[in-house]
Amino acid sequence: MNAPILVTGGTGTLGRLVVPLLREAGHPVRVLSRRGGRPGDGVTHVTADLLTGAGVDPAVRGVGTVLHLAGGPKGDDVATRHLVDAARRADVGHLVHISVVGADRVPLAWLRSKLDAERAVAASGVPWTTLRAAQFHDLALTMVEKMAKLPVVPVPGGLRLQPVDAREVAARMVTLTLGAPAGLVPELAGPRVYGLDELVTGYLAAVGRRRLRLPVRLPGKAGRAYRNGDNLARPDATLGVRTWEAFLAERLSRPAAGVRG
Repeated sequence: MNAPILVTGGTGTLGRLVVPLLREAGHPVRVLSRRGGRPGDGVTHVTADLLTGAGVDPAVRGVGTVLHLAGGPKGDDVATRHLVDAARRADVGHLVHISVVGADRVPLAWLRSKLDAERAVAASGVPWTTLRAAQFHDLALTMVEKMAKLPVVPVPGGLRLQPVDAREVAARMVTLTLGAPAGLVPELAGPRVYGLDELVTGYLAAVGRRRLRLPVRLPGKAGRAYRNGDNLARPDATLGVRTWEAFLAERLSRPAAGVRG
């Protein structure tokens, strides 16, 4: 019997896609979360708190590989250090980590936390792999949905995104998890770069809504970094296939007519 693969964040957007793929590949999965969950075929749940470290050591004990997908708006560096320390004590053979494109270039607090988490993984002494992925289509949709509720939509000038499909990220993470430790691998992003105004336009067209736009300027160093495209994938990145338009058409169950391709 294979040693189980521990998945943190296994109940989140990415984790819910990754866990079935690992099971299809024949691997038992142990899902770490703060609240636990119902066991399934080949899937067990353990309760632990990565931010405090409580329960992390027993959660990691006996696993061969740790796939770290858990994340949030803050505290990722602290959570990752707790996981890394437990993985080292448990003599884990492979630590696989998801990070964010631009973590090393955009001067925002949450991205600095992501970069510090990357550094903790790299310095752990545990064989490791880290993938930086662009924002998921799901996150871009949440953002434009909130913007579209306003009577006038503020659109930061020069802000571009390269959203990627969560299913493509899940497949890549599983391949990396089942492979040999590879360090920092090429980034993964979507097939197209969109201005934020294009994402808003695509969403409004898909739902048949109209809104006035108000151009705004992002201030400070972070604004300059976004205008420079520091949040976009590097030239050697792997690009996904599924576009924002295809994602919207499926998610909203409407044809993507009128959306720019």
